[in-house]
Amino acid sequence: MKKFLSKAVLSATLLAGAIVPAAANLQTASAQDAAIPVTILAQSSSEQNANIVRDQLTKAGFQVDVSLQPDYASFNAQKDAGNYDLAISSWTTVTGNPDYAVRSLFISGGDYSIISNPEVDELIELAASQTSEEYVETYKQLEEVLVTENAYIAPLYTSLKAQAYNHEVLNGDSIRLSKSRAFAWEPVSYNDESLNTTRPLVLTQEMGDLTSLDPIKGNDGSINQLNTNMYVRLINLTDDDQITSENSLSHNFVIADGNLDYYFILRDDINFAKIEDGVAVDTGDLVSAEDVIFSLNRAKDPESVPDHRTYSLHEHISEVSVVEDIAELEAAVVSGSDQTVKEALEVGLETPIAELVAAEADVDNAAGNYQVVKLTATEPFPQVLNYLGHQSAGIVSEQQVSAINTYDVAAYDPNSDIAYGDQRAITEGSTYDNHLWASGPYILVDKNDYQANFVKNPAYRPDTDADANIEAVTVRFIGDASSSLSALRAGEVDLLYSLSEVNYPIVEGEASLTLQSIPSNGVAYMLFNTNTPGRPVSDSVNLRKAILYAINQEEINAAYQGLKLPAFTTLSPLVETGNALVADPAKVEEFLTNYINE
Repeated sequence: MKKFLSKAVLSATLLAGAIVPAAANLQTASAQDAAIPVTILAQSSSEQNANIVRDQLTKAGFQVDVSLQPDYASFNAQKDAGNYDLAISSWTTVTGNPDYAVRSLFISGGDYSIISNPEVDELIELAASQTSEEYVETYKQLEEVLVTENAYIAPLYTSLKAQAYNHEVLNGDSIRLSKSRAFAWEPVSYNDESLNTTRPLVLTQEMGDLTSLDPIKGNDGSINQLNTNMYVRLINLTDDDQITSENSLSHNFVIADGNLDYYFILRDDINFAKIEDGVAVDTGDLVSAEDVIFSLNRAKDPESVPDHRTYSLHEHISEVSVVEDIAELEAAVVSGSDQTVKEALEVGLETPIAELVAAEADVDNAAGNYQVVKLTATEPFPQVLNYLGHQSAGIVSEQQVSAINTYDVAAYDPNSDIAYGDQRAITEGSTYDNHLWASGPYILVDKNDYQANFVKNPAYRPDTDADANIEAVTVRFIGDASSSLSALRAGEVDLLYSLSEVNYPIVEGEASLTLQSIPSNGVAYMLFNTNTPGRPVSDSVNLRKAILYAINQEEINAAYQGLKLPAFTTLSPLVETGNALVADPAKVEEFLTNYINE
């Protein structure tokens, strides 16, 4: 049966926030009896996106309805019920690697995937096994399958990431802005360095109810920055998402030939800190290989703690062990090189490897006695390293965590059991003692409803360039962005992390403030409803493609004062594939005609 269309007339009354230049008019549908209805599902926070897209699709000949939901729970309920054609979504790749940008979203059975396509699955797995030099063409093909061939998604834009700070107080050269990793506190310094030991650095975040100070139990805005600065990791991400050993637990890391085995040579100048009488003290316990093995094994095990929220990030870890035989390092070869693993691990070391030791007591880097940790993946997967840079891979103390977590995981009762990292252990007035042991540059002393107070870990690489500059950090809990910005302008906080584009002019108008911005890993896109049988957009790829080519990213960027960047998929900020979406009225007409004649 043929479907009938009519040329839609743009309503004279537009919803607030819609800004659509008149230059691009995509009215393409032949005048018939009834326009094709399209329902756009969005949260209220995405209202401007919904308005812009509605107007573009209306011009293209569709009858558009916007289902605006007040929060994520309501949005998700409508999405699960299939009550939509397009769902406005967003995704930020917080680990800096492209596998994170696609696996959960598009692979069959993924955490957020409604797609089941063997070709998509095959390309995701192939790219995961390849190095960064190899996977560009594979991800290009994946994008073409996702967008060009099947129109599973319609991209909108890539966002900027921004922060603002008071340059009259803080030394701008010490302020980092990273695409993926959370804000690093240890390099920050005051212009007047004498204040580093006397004046707390004052930051802010919206969420004051902390999920957990155990890094594997949370992956949200309440703890990402806090746990990143409390726990050291085997590797870090640079500001532009490259893997580095800088300010990590390892001197160097190596990918062995075959991309299955990964080696890390550990430094010996980081001990765990704890709080005694409100003061951070050195426990004397080295952050060692046994703590690394313990931490990564529990990170990958979904049953290691109740409500484990990050195990899927580490599912590619098969085994973590200590290397005790130097001959293994001499026999193994670096991936893509003739260099041995031992030679690569020794690069830049003041003392070459003389002996590999298993026991913490035998570690002495100055004498050439090192611990080397070997991680074996479940399959060739170089991007496993990016997940090791995530806060959930922070190294915790085997001794302390085991001493606190004595409960039965299966029978855990939050009313009577207290797990390692429970915020009750550091809340003012609590009957519990602060049981945290930190391996990173700072440790949390206490919190209340208004702020959390951190102090420097005295045993984190003391007397080196990595030693934290400022002695204390206060994180104030301010519930909305406008109040946070007001606090920054009033000098009540020193730096505001994560700033919306609408506030850029306000910051730029303040003589005391500096705005920093870089392209982010955050992409806004629309997900087509492809899994509700009988719904036209689910059944017809031609209809989806007609909608796809009605989307004009130049118009969207203009509505945001030119502060958005092009996108093709969630991979766009990470891999330069060359793919681009260009609005095309002729293609809209072509695919609508194909749809009518189906």
